[in-house]
Amino acid sequence: MEDSRWQDVGLEALADTAIVETLSALGLARAELSVLACDDARISVLNDDFRGKATPTNVLSWPEEDLSPEVDGAVPVPPQPDPSGSISLGDIAIAYDTCAREAAEQSKPLAAHVTHLLVHGVLHLLGYDHIRDHDATRMEALEVEILGKLGVPDPY
Repeated sequence: MEDSRWQDVGLEALADTAIVETLSALGLARAELSVLACDDARISVLNDDFRGKATPTNVLSWPEEDLSPEVDGAVPVPPQPDPSGSISLGDIAIAYDTCAREAAEQSKPLAAHVTHLLVHGVLHLLGYDHIRDHDATRMEALEVEILGKLGVPDPY
């Protein structure tokens, strides 16, 4: 947790809940991933380093492996455990400033917006994306389903 403002939001509990529910929705009992709770300055550097975009964003994800399907709208390949039985999904970074600004602009509770972005980030680690139309439809429907189980309204 690089930015202490995340403590006031209760990010650790939000992340635990969002991650467990997302994994459960996809039939995964356990997996490992890390979440970097940072600010806009840090995520701008990461966004530039990894995507060539020197601007802040709300959430970034780095999958351990590419699980995305070749066919638009198909289900991603399920992650496979390593020889020790562990499944490592990758890393997520989430920026406080952008998340707080977006939540305020959209008149949403910050906790609900952050929960959505965490679910979104985990789905990216699991091979879901929103670049192609059918993939986006599949990913958004899954987000809405997971968020509904968490009591978070449809963000779309």
